[in-house]
Amino acid sequence: MKTIFVATNNKGKQKEFRELFVAYNIEVKFPQDLEHYEEPEETAETFLENALIKARYGAKVSGLPCLSDDSGLCVPALNGAPGVYSARYAGKNDDEANKQKLIQEIKKVPEQERGAFYCCVLMLIQYEHDPMPMAFQGTWHGVIQTEEVGAGGFGYDPLFYIPELNQTAAELNATDKNRLSHRGQALRKMLAFIG
Repeated sequence: MKTIFVATNNKGKQKEFRELFVAYNIEVKFPQDLEHYEEPEETAETFLENALIKARYGAKVSGLPCLSDDSGLCVPALNGAPGVYSARYAGKNDDEANKQKLIQEIKKVPEQERGAFYCCVLMLIQYEHDPMPMAFQGTWHGVIQTEEVGAGGFGYDPLFYIPELNQTAAELNATDKNRLSHRGQALRKMLAFIG
């Protein structure tokens, strides 16, 4: 595989994918590299199904093998929220509003029950109607804190505290984050599969 289309408009995810693929000599194309790309509606209730929706559409419009990502933050004490609605938890795609809503919700939860995990499902298909889509999953466990710490990462990273590192995801450098993160885990599984 020399070129792959990655079906995400999220600038934070694009940066991570560029960094992760550079070592494999694979050229990465994104929606902004196409003349026409409209984000498909994510109508499913699982990361797996939403990733497949995005992969099939991405392969169709790009004519390339497509990798899609559906990922989010899950807090068991909040019944799995924000979950598949992570990007629009506060009603719109707004990182600041989403973080503020999470802070307000997590304050209602006892401190010892604020565990959370990031989940990433990567879906790889060779062409639009590929009958054998391949899914690769990664999870990254931490704790939600009520104050933002760190200037790196994106999304909920400043609230996602990793106890064993005594840091939030937003405090990690790109190398460490890619090594530990849910997305890094899933991508390494995918790269091992495609050899």
